[in-house]
Amino acid sequence: MLTRLLKILIAAASLATTINLYIQGSWGAAIGMTLLTAVLVLVNLRSVRLVVAFANLRMQRMEEAIKWLGRISPDQLWPRQRGYYHFLLGSVTMQNNLVEAESHLRKALSLGLRQDHDKAAVKLNLAVCLSAKQDRKKALLMIQEAKRLDTKGMLKKDIKQVESLIKNPRVVQRARR
Repeated sequence: MLTRLLKILIAAASLATTINLYIQGSWGAAIGMTLLTAVLVLVNLRSVRLVVAFANLRMQRMEEAIKWLGRISPDQLWPRQRGYYHFLLGSVTMQNNLVEAESHLRKALSLGLRQDHDKAAVKLNLAVCLSAKQDRKKALLMIQEAKRLDTKGMLKKDIKQVESLIKNPRVVQRARR
C-alpha cells in the first residue's frame, strides 16, 4: 500500500513539474516530462497488460490474450480492475472449460464492473454457460438482464443470437453432433 501511494505521489509531482515547465515556456523539457509523466501514470494504472489482453481478445487471438493474462497478478490490480481481469479470463476460457469460465464471470460480477455494457456482456456469457448446462430458465433470465443493461445497443445482435439458440435447443443439439 505504501509503495502504491509513493508511486501516485511521484506521478503527481511529475505532472506538476510538467505543467510548470509548460507555463515557464521550457517546451523541450516540458515535452520530455510529458512522456515521463505518461509512463508514470501508466505504471500507476497497472492495466496496460489488461488492455493488451483485451485487444488480443477482440482480434480473436486467444493464445496471445491468455499469455498476457498470465502475466498479470490479480492481487496487484486495483479492485475494479480485478473484475475486468476475471471478465477477460472467463471470456477466454469459455472455449475450453465452461465451468471455469462461469466461475470467473460470476467473480467479475461480484468484484464489480464500471460500464453497464460490460456487465451485459458478462451476463450474456453467463447465459451461454447456463444454456450449455441445460438451465434454460436461468439462461433466459441472464439474457433479460443483459438486454436491460445494454442501453446503448452494443450487444443487441449478440443477444438476439444467443437468445435464439437458447429458445431453440434443437439447433444447439444439431451443432454438437
